[in-house]
Amino acid sequence: MSEYYDILGVSKTASADEIKKAYRKVAMKYHPDRNPGDARAEAKFKEAAEAYAVLSDADKRARYDQFGKAGVNGGGFQQGGVHFTNMEDIFSSFGDIFGDFGFGDLFGGRSGGRRRSGQRRGTDQKITIRLTLEEIQKGVTKTIKLKRLEPCDACHGSGAKAGSQPTICPTCHGTGEVRQVQRSLLGQIVNIQPCYQCRGLGKVISDPCRTCGGEGVVRKSGSVDIEIPPGVSTGNYMTKQGQGNHGPKGAPPGDLIIYFEEKEHPLFIRDGNDVILQVDIQYPQAVLGTTLEVQTLSGKVKLKIPPGIRSGQVLRLRGKGLPELNRHREGDQLVKVQVVTPTKVSATMKKLLRQLEDELGTTPEFKKFRP
Repeated sequence: MSEYYDILGVSKTASADEIKKAYRKVAMKYHPDRNPGDARAEAKFKEAAEAYAVLSDADKRARYDQFGKAGVNGGGFQQGGVHFTNMEDIFSSFGDIFGDFGFGDLFGGRSGGRRRSGQRRGTDQKITIRLTLEEIQKGVTKTIKLKRLEPCDACHGSGAKAGSQPTICPTCHGTGEVRQVQRSLLGQIVNIQPCYQCRGLGKVISDPCRTCGGEGVVRKSGSVDIEIPPGVSTGNYMTKQGQGNHGPKGAPPGDLIIYFEEKEHPLFIRDGNDVILQVDIQYPQAVLGTTLEVQTLSGKVKLKIPPGIRSGQVLRLRGKGLPELNRHREGDQLVKVQVVTPTKVSATMKKLLRQLEDELGTTPEFKKFRP
């Protein structure tokens, strides 16, 4: 009786809150936006949704604990079973779960209202935005130009020629779906599919619009403003709901999925929320110490080099790194000090270096290497 519990990784005594948190974790791991084209991940995602649908309902959970799957999927019981025909059923049923991950719509959360049953949703669009470290530090709003399917102006998205109207589909009688009932030893199994004649719309068009060919959508150029929060990194993405391609004949639009990619910086290397910069100094500066103007992502600041610093030593500028995503915490800037050995020296420099050599001595000192 522990199959659903095993899928979510919880015990049979888990509380409702623990089950919800466990489902969030599994759903995010196998979310289709994070695993495009991965059939195994999609199966795991649906499996987790089925488990959560049962275990989050007190009545279904009690019947499942007593009778197993037979207790929630027919077996002579009057209550309806658990059945998801497609991914949109899951997003519609548990939209609040996907919109409540702490990052809002970042990382592909799909929340929102329930879509009309069987109606074919518009396809998602995916784009990549390249960002500098300066933009990542402050956050930025980007205006992106794109081409997408939008409602046809000639028919206002209906797909029907001006002056005509779609009619109720004679196959599904306007419901947009057809049901097939099969009998088994465990009872009736109802299979719900989008109507093959109207493609889930509930209406058919006898006189299609000539501009869009009856689809109700045409490809147009447009733009969308994208607010990018501070602290994103390569591999992060966010979803703009309803900003993808519009569906045919008034069907709801898909989403716009924005992936982020960092541009290589001419000075800095990113290490998590820290940034690393190397500064080259001369031997006298290393011995005597000095104060330098050092570049940061937000401008120049003064950095004190202490006397006697060694080549390879790292100094820290606190709070001068990158912010942690959706947190009020910032990384540091690490400054690696490198003492430069000159390769070209003048006669005067040679004379001074000889004097320094006489002063310091030339006998090497051997020590155990400690990395």
